[in-house]
Amino acid sequence: MIIYVDENIPPVFAEGFQILQHPLLLKMNMSETVEVKSISNEFGRGAKDEDWIPKLGGTNACVITQDYDLRRIHHQRVLCEEHKLSMIYLRPPSKNGFSYWAMVELLVKHWPELLRIIDRHERPFSFKIMSRSSKPEAFE
Repeated sequence: MIIYVDENIPPVFAEGFQILQHPLLLKMNMSETVEVKSISNEFGRGAKDEDWIPKLGGTNACVITQDYDLRRIHHQRVLCEEHKLSMIYLRPPSKNGFSYWAMVELLVKHWPELLRIIDRHERPFSFKIMSRSSKPEAFE
């Protein structure tokens, strides 16, 4: 399993969570290993959603993003559904988005539960995390 952070999340998060999650994965008895990568690093900064979604679809990948357009814009939502791409949407508290440290705090708080979701839910799935969420919620 590979968790990709979208380009609206700093690529350094992928590197940091790759390191930070390692002891947790051992304790959680995950059914498969989990890597964390950045879409920007893998596909280049500014890569079009229509280019990377089909490439990640069917690979058992999950994307963490702040880009609600992937859910809201019909052809992008359909593209994710057609390629069976699992998504975790972060909903910022305002149109200005998360501050860097608020995003760190939110992901650290929810990371163990995100790993459980990714490990145990049938693909594709969509979950959202609001800025004040106590836990990730299924996105219907």
